[in-house]
Amino acid sequence: MIIEKINADFVLAMKERREAELSTLRLLRAALKNKQIELMHELKDDDALAVIRTQIKQLKDALLSFESAGRTELVDKTKNELVILERYLPAEISDEILEKIIRETLAATGIISRAEMGKAMGAIMKAVAGQASGGRVKETVERVLG
Repeated sequence: MIIEKINADFVLAMKERREAELSTLRLLRAALKNKQIELMHELKDDDALAVIRTQIKQLKDALLSFESAGRTELVDKTKNELVILERYLPAEISDEILEKIIRETLAATGIISRAEMGKAMGAIMKAVAGQASGGRVKETVERVLG
């Protein structure tokens, strides 16, 4: 389970006094705890992955701001935090496999036009099960639908 791995890594980082990793994992654990309180039940791996993806998206947005402002010390810190968080995400699937899943899902649901993009994205994101980012899926769906 992802949360158990995060907690084990947190304890290890604490013992080895890796402050940067410890800080990042503290923030992640707090976000996971907040999500658990919000949902009022123990988090499943899918819930935890959603929280991690949200944290990564926030860091990427911050990274763009820091880069445009010329804040190199914050850019480096944010890049390190991204590396730490991305360890917990499942490996991304290849473009060929992604396109195959998209074509199969579109055929199964009968979607043939961009007008039904929202419906297509919902079905495809379930089929992909967190192995590709939403942006990557959207680009591929748009290319497949023409």
